[in-house]
Amino acid sequence: MLRLTLSTEEYLQLGDNVKIAFLGGTGKHLRIMVDAPKEVNVVRGNYIEKHTEDPAEKAKLPKYYAEPETPEKYRRKKNIVINDTRVSAKTTVR
Repeated sequence: MLRLTLSTEEYLQLGDNVKIAFLGGTGKHLRIMVDAPKEVNVVRGNYIEKHTEDPAEKAKLPKYYAEPETPEKYRRKKNIVINDTRVSAKTTVR
C-alpha cells in the first residue's frame, strides 16, 4: 500500500491511460477526478461491498481503515507566533 500526500490540482498517473486528480476537500471529504478510458471499470468500494452477496466473496474484499493518527515522523511542525503587547519581541511556541 502506498500512502501519498497531494496538494490541490496535483494528480497521480496510473499506467499510461488513467489519471487521478485531487481537486480539494473539506473535513472528512475529498474530491477527486478520475480520467480513464471507457474500458476501465471505476466503481466505489462501498457499492461493491453492498452488492456482493456471497460471504466467501465478501471475505476476499480488501478492508481499509482510517489510521487514527499520523505517526510523529510524518507530522509537520506547527509554528505558532504569539504577539503579546507586553513583550517587545515575538515568541515562537513549538
